[in-house]
Amino acid sequence: MAATSIRRRFGRSVLTVAAVALAATLLTALVTIAGTARTKVLSELSKGGPLSGITVAAAEADPTQVDTDDPRPGPPKDLDDSVRAKITAMPDVRSVLPIVAAVINVVVPEPPANAEILGRLPPLPSTLAPTTTAAPATTASTAPRPTVPGLRTPDPFPETMVGIDLDKASMMPITILTGRLPVPRSLTEVAVTQGYLTRMGLTKQQAAAVVGTEVQLGAPRVFTDSGQPRRFRSRWLRATIVGVVAQETAPGQFIVSLEQSRAARAWTASGLEVEGRVEIPTSPYSGLFVVASELEKVNQVRRDITELGYSTSAPENLVASVQRYLRVVEIVLGAIGAIALVIASLGIANALLAAVRERRREIGVLKAIGARDRDVQRVFLFEAGVLGLVGGVIGTAGGFGTALGVSAVVNRYLTAQGLVGVKLGLPLLVLISAVFGSTLLALLAGAMPARRAARLPAREAMEAA
Repeated sequence: MAATSIRRRFGRSVLTVAAVALAATLLTALVTIAGTARTKVLSELSKGGPLSGITVAAAEADPTQVDTDDPRPGPPKDLDDSVRAKITAMPDVRSVLPIVAAVINVVVPEPPANAEILGRLPPLPSTLAPTTTAAPATTASTAPRPTVPGLRTPDPFPETMVGIDLDKASMMPITILTGRLPVPRSLTEVAVTQGYLTRMGLTKQQAAAVVGTEVQLGAPRVFTDSGQPRRFRSRWLRATIVGVVAQETAPGQFIVSLEQSRAARAWTASGLEVEGRVEIPTSPYSGLFVVASELEKVNQVRRDITELGYSTSAPENLVASVQRYLRVVEIVLGAIGAIALVIASLGIANALLAAVRERRREIGVLKAIGARDRDVQRVFLFEAGVLGLVGGVIGTAGGFGTALGVSAVVNRYLTAQGLVGVKLGLPLLVLISAVFGSTLLALLAGAMPARRAARLPAREAMEAA
């Protein structure tokens, strides 16, 4: 009888099922996406990564620990291979990544950015753009070039290049804003930071304009002939900017391979006279980035490294905040889907109430031939359950399909950023709960119309008909 009623009112039934399906789709998709994102982030944190990393810096000598024969404080404690080996041997350390910084001189090309790309990007805010733009000097054989408001070419300036292990860059606190990181062991590619953009008079939104441009980097060295003033000589190389990043590895506007920074540092340290060298740290490593094996082990690893006499820093408060906010996002997304499902249940209740009014004669006939109240109630409850079940199955399948589509888009973005993609599993508990939840909510929505139909007296129903 319920099936006959559904077929007889096919249009209304389809709309009711569609409402439940859309609500179940929204709920399933949101819960699946939120759960997968939370699991992915927490798994990355638990197995170690940028957020669970520890930055180790060379420690200055302790002025209280001095030799009685020589009251002057000793040299600072260097970060070398022996220290790296000690930290690597700690039981709760997953990996130790070296950081090598080198002093360089920078010559920016003219123009410093691709004007064609810059013209397609958002303009600079009026607070950054200069009120006037000086026209370049021209000669009889050189035509004036078009100028871009806000874009400027700075004079050569000193800066620092930060060398890292590019094979393991995903484990370091580096975020790609546009472009990519240099190829591992490359000597001709660099990535720049937002500080470089600021020198050019550009904003973060205009970062793509510097990708593909060339910059000259020179490692300085002092050489002094006997009795002559100190003079500088630089070891120059021309490098292509392949990306713009935000990085917290070490102070410096250029990210390069370890090989490139070591070569620059070795050249700088090879001055002819000790007193004539450019001042550079004597430590083989400018810093170390230590990745703990688990998130819970960060505190212990920091204590162990501190006992060796080195300063450390780690974003522990940030990690705790990320966990709390992920939970909040999961609750909010689930609540939105639940609200949509409640709205769909109101549609079921409304459809069944209309059916009770339209089927009063049918109810009266059933009562007249001996149907009990609970028999009539079962017919309406079964009809509500069928609508909820069908809508739940369709909606759950649609929600999981939507989550797969979102996952594909997210994976393309993560891959472009050089990160590991998100693998969307099959959340059986979520899918089964969505189907049963839709059916149960439909039964609850149909309870009142079913009870109203069951309590309708046979005589009243026949007279109304």
